[in-house]
Amino acid sequence: MSFGDLLDQIGGMGRYQYLQVIMLAVPLLTMASHHLLQNFTAAIPDHHCKVNAVENDTRWTNSTLGSLEVLRAFVPLDGKQKPEKCLRYTTGHWGYVNPNAMEDNATRAHLEPCLDGWIYDPSEFASTIITEWDLVCDLQQMGQMAQSIYMSGMLVGSVTYGVLSDRYGRRIVIILGYLQIALAGSCAAFSPNYIFYCIFRFLTGMGLAAIGLNAISLMLEWIPSHLRATVMSIHGYCYSVGQISLGGVAYAIRDWRWLQLGVSLPYFICFLYSWWFAESARWQIIAGKTEAALGTLQRVAKINGKGEEGEKITLEILKCSMQQEMASVKSSYNAVDLVRTPAVRRISFCVAFLWFSTGFSYYGIAMDLQNFGVSVYLVQVIFGLVDIPAKSFCALAMTYMGRKGTQAGSLILAGIAILVNIFIPPEQQALRTSLAVLGKGCLASSFLCVTLYTGELYPTVIRQTGMGLGGTMSRGGSIVAPLVMITSKYFNFLPSILYGSAAFLSGISVCCLPETRNIPLPETMKDVKSRTNVSEKDQRENVPLRSTDV
Repeated sequence: MSFGDLLDQIGGMGRYQYLQVIMLAVPLLTMASHHLLQNFTAAIPDHHCKVNAVENDTRWTNSTLGSLEVLRAFVPLDGKQKPEKCLRYTTGHWGYVNPNAMEDNATRAHLEPCLDGWIYDPSEFASTIITEWDLVCDLQQMGQMAQSIYMSGMLVGSVTYGVLSDRYGRRIVIILGYLQIALAGSCAAFSPNYIFYCIFRFLTGMGLAAIGLNAISLMLEWIPSHLRATVMSIHGYCYSVGQISLGGVAYAIRDWRWLQLGVSLPYFICFLYSWWFAESARWQIIAGKTEAALGTLQRVAKINGKGEEGEKITLEILKCSMQQEMASVKSSYNAVDLVRTPAVRRISFCVAFLWFSTGFSYYGIAMDLQNFGVSVYLVQVIFGLVDIPAKSFCALAMTYMGRKGTQAGSLILAGIAILVNIFIPPEQQALRTSLAVLGKGCLASSFLCVTLYTGELYPTVIRQTGMGLGGTMSRGGSIVAPLVMITSKYFNFLPSILYGSAAFLSGISVCCLPETRNIPLPETMKDVKSRTNVSEKDQRENVPLRSTDV
């Protein structure tokens, strides 16, 4: 009898599993909000220099011209005939109030930086960290840096909490993760300066990595194998709904502090109800906590209305059914085990590349909403909406075609969409936006697939460490993605080339991985080796006959 048989005996997909899926899915609604929050809290409104001599210049106060026309006397125009964002005249040049006036080189020599600060257009964003701390012009990169720091927190959290959950269990890490997000996210809303804001965002990222990784493992280890893809799709839809709702919430709450607080406070509720979760019985058995595993199984059986069947499970039955797995478990496992054997090493290298390229390309597109030329609130909703059909197709493909083909296809198609967009003229905004939406949808599918695929590739003894590796590489990609955007001022298409190439090449690398559809989760390192050997044997047996063999 395997663990899957024990799970069927106590109800399979019963009441407990349904409640667990719902309660783990709710936090994903605001998880998406935290990931993409800086599209709004760090948005850069239209701005120009404050004019130092306006109050004392009677020509300003007595002028019958509009304020923008009068501003022309103090602020030069850029290449798009809009007020310069970072320069102003040292003195008023009233001759330029005439819209047909042309600026000469002598006048350009009388320019200076914005020594008295900036004026921001509040029509779209009432308040952002950019407007509050003047992160524009020479400091404009600080906004992108804050997003990279947040993603760095997720990277550190993936490494730290991935190892801790394999050692101490999934449940306690999830509980602490909810509390950390609630506290750090709320503190970020009251940050007195940019440094404190980055610190709290870093801690928030760590907490989100903790619940993201452990919610998946806790769910996979309680769900029958034939329903894993369906349940993962439900969680993927929740993330997409979170993206859609973020556009509406951000539109309603234009002040960045209140918006930050609004997406953080719900985690206090998640912290309270998370104590109800049962620890993973799979992990307890592998960790040698057989008595605790027995109690957990019997508790879940009662919730599922299978109390009598649960009582029939004894320590002897449990030990007998898991004897092979328990006998082969080492006293402890660590990150070195991800590369210790050839079979697991191959998986780890491919998984690392898949997660990095998906995170790199996904956030490269998702965090660049202001460059679409339309309302960022509308683009955010569109980007969220496209994820739903994309993930629906992904769920069907994973169920009927398998994980391997779905993973490869989503990444290759995303890479092609991004690379083709390079050759579309800038004035064809509709086509460019459509290709970007296609690429983003494919990358969302890739995220859904690689999350399930990774959990199925690694054995239970290092599954969370393997998920931590994937999360680490994804965060590494998402850290680099905003920084790559900076290179666009040197070569406009370089970010797109890098985003598209990474997705395309990682899609090709999937051929090195085995298929996992409808295959029981591996429990030990030996199981992974056996699965890999069988997969390679099948591939050899399925090689088509050459013409000389006919």
